[in-house]
Amino acid sequence: MASDPALTGRCYCGAVSLTGPAPNTTVYCHCSDCRRLSGAPVAAFAAFARDDLHFDPPLADPHFEKPGVSRWSCSQCHAQLAATYDYLPGQIYVPIGLFDQMDLLQPSAHAHVNSTVSWLHIEDDLPRIDASSRDLLNEAAS
Repeated sequence: MASDPALTGRCYCGAVSLTGPAPNTTVYCHCSDCRRLSGAPVAAFAAFARDDLHFDPPLADPHFEKPGVSRWSCSQCHAQLAATYDYLPGQIYVPIGLFDQMDLLQPSAHAHVNSTVSWLHIEDDLPRIDASSRDLLNEAAS
């Protein structure tokens, strides 16, 4: 049974493309790691079941690993592609800026708001979580 995936996307240079269904959830993250990785004052990522996303070419070995975290980037343009976390088993996280349909991926919460930069003011009524959103993310995956 063939059907078009709900989402398509690519890295900056187009060397890597991705397809998949709608994500389990989408969340803003204000932590310092996400700020440094994205180069922005806040990051936003979509959460998927690991087997739901298709990368072309397939993700090889992570470019960066530290205990509990694996990250992938494009070998050509070095755009961030995905990350997995041991405390979020079976899930993969992708920056929403990679998706062609980014307008459809409105975040549902803010994580690590205790790390928000002082001059950033996002006025919305989304839930704010002081630290990790792992409970919300694991719940969305079930």
